[in-house]
Amino acid sequence: MPRHLSYREIADDLAARIGLGEYPRGMALPSYKQLSDIYGVSVATVARAIGLLRDRGLVYGEPGRGVFVAE
Repeated sequence: MPRHLSYREIADDLAARIGLGEYPRGMALPSYKQLSDIYGVSVATVARAIGLLRDRGLVYGEPGRGVFVAE
């Protein structure tokens, strides 16, 4: 049975991908729905992970446009 990732684990994984340049500065992250499909979790779990990244200053949201990697 596959283990479900916590929002903290997803945030840590996304932060690592940002650090490695997979998601460069200014780039939009995949949508919440796409991320929920990638990680196999609910959109609510993705939203919590993105909130954690926002709190860390790694991403910012633009209403109607998406979530972007901070400069």
